[in-house]
Amino acid sequence: MTPNKEDYIKAIYELGGEQNVVSNKSLVKALSVSAASVTEMNGRLLKENLLTHTPYQGVKLTEEGLRIANKLIRKHRLWEVFLSEKLGYDWNEVHADADLLEHVSSDALIERLDFFLGEPKFDPHGGVIPNKDGTIEKVNHIPLVDIEVGTPLIIKEVDDQQEFLEYLLHKDVQLGKQYTLKNVEAYEGPLTLETPEGNETIISHKAAFKILVTEVLK
Repeated sequence: MTPNKEDYIKAIYELGGEQNVVSNKSLVKALSVSAASVTEMNGRLLKENLLTHTPYQGVKLTEEGLRIANKLIRKHRLWEVFLSEKLGYDWNEVHADADLLEHVSSDALIERLDFFLGEPKFDPHGGVIPNKDGTIEKVNHIPLVDIEVGTPLIIKEVDDQQEFLEYLLHKDVQLGKQYTLKNVEAYEGPLTLETPEGNETIISHKAAFKILVTEVLK
């Protein structure tokens, strides 16, 4: 696997290619490459049985393609944990360097890294770290936007886009912290989160789709 192929497979996964067909247009936009490059790479990965192709619609990962995608994500997220826990990176800083490191890390190195870190289950953004065999355990987290007012909750996972992470840092929204959804303004207005200490944080309705939580049992 070349870094180019790895980036392509991961892009398909991130665009929903585990269950849905991903269009060439979406890949062109996500990877910032030409349509001809996408078509060429489609052909290569189809020959390696990593993709299936639906005419005039797009491509989808095969079981083997999904396994490779998850192993890449495992490498990426373990490096994110290392950068965050051992080198003091903020959660909005880890992605770019983890992207570089995932391509130059052997399986043996990653397993030693996993052991060194204490076999973490989640990355700094709350994303599940896939298992060594390329499988991934499912979690039952709920989008914050679907929570009822008055519900105590714990933030479990957030979208890992850099601008969004910087937004959450500015709002002092933290992973693993307990809040209560105090108020939701009408007509898709902002949401108010309150800490047990009584501090309030206001976030946008759009942001609430990108924050996954679990309810705290009363």
